[in-house]
Amino acid sequence: MNPSGLVVVDKPAGLTSHDVVARLRRILRTRKVGHAGTLDPMATGVLVCGVGRGTKLLGHLALDTKAYTATIRLGAATTTDDAEGETLTTADASSVTDPAVAAGIAALTGDLAQVPSSVSAIKVGGQRAYARVRAGEDVVLAARPVTVSAFTLLARSGADLDVAVECTSGTYVRALARDLGAGLGVGGHLTALRRIRVGPFVLDHARTLEQLDADPALSLTLDDAVAVAFPRRDLDAAAAADVRHGRPLPPYGRPGVHGTFAPDGRVLALMQDRGEHARPVVVLAPANEPG
Repeated sequence: MNPSGLVVVDKPAGLTSHDVVARLRRILRTRKVGHAGTLDPMATGVLVCGVGRGTKLLGHLALDTKAYTATIRLGAATTTDDAEGETLTTADASSVTDPAVAAGIAALTGDLAQVPSSVSAIKVGGQRAYARVRAGEDVVLAARPVTVSAFTLLARSGADLDVAVECTSGTYVRALARDLGAGLGVGGHLTALRRIRVGPFVLDHARTLEQLDADPALSLTLDDAVAVAFPRRDLDAAAAADVRHGRPLPPYGRPGVHGTFAPDGRVLALMQDRGEHARPVVVLAPANEPG
């Protein structure tokens, strides 16, 4: 069996995204596994991985929106903006009022120019920022435009704030914790982070590594993955034959990448309108495949 599709993993804390890929390669007995976007070792939740021909989808998935639940602790700033870093400053957060917290959260909602955490994976001079920090350098990254479409306080217990965040790709929830604490004058850092959605993929799609070890299987077949992640275009037999051989089709009339499907429901390719034709971006069904 050579499965192709996506495996959505509920990543545990303590593992890197690369660690998860290595585990999946052993579980599924294939080297052809990759992941779509990293998740910090301390974070848990949705990590989308491609298997077999599913790896061809990874660079085309629209994973530009993400959703998280997190816990922010007020009263201490750290070198990493999370609980894994060294404490830089401490302050008494007991006097911070709920209205002040609400105002601070509101100020960090919407279109922002966010300075990423210095220990991020952003490259500076060809080297990851976190590697430069570990080497003792003082790294300050340039602000980047991000959108935080929702930043909601779910509960408060003393200095700990349980929050929900919906944001664009490239937003650092750690940086939101840092900036909220700084705005309140007491410092802040992240103590827990769980990704509950990335693009169209949610926790309901995900399984733990233990579940996958007990029952190795795809979360979504190649057909289902494309149907979930892309607009669908169903073809007749003649058009399907054209796609199998990499030939263009009449335009679909919609922007972006779409999935094309044979009459039997199998996915053929990802295509995109370019001028007067829709042309293949990735052919997923080989020309000699039956049907």
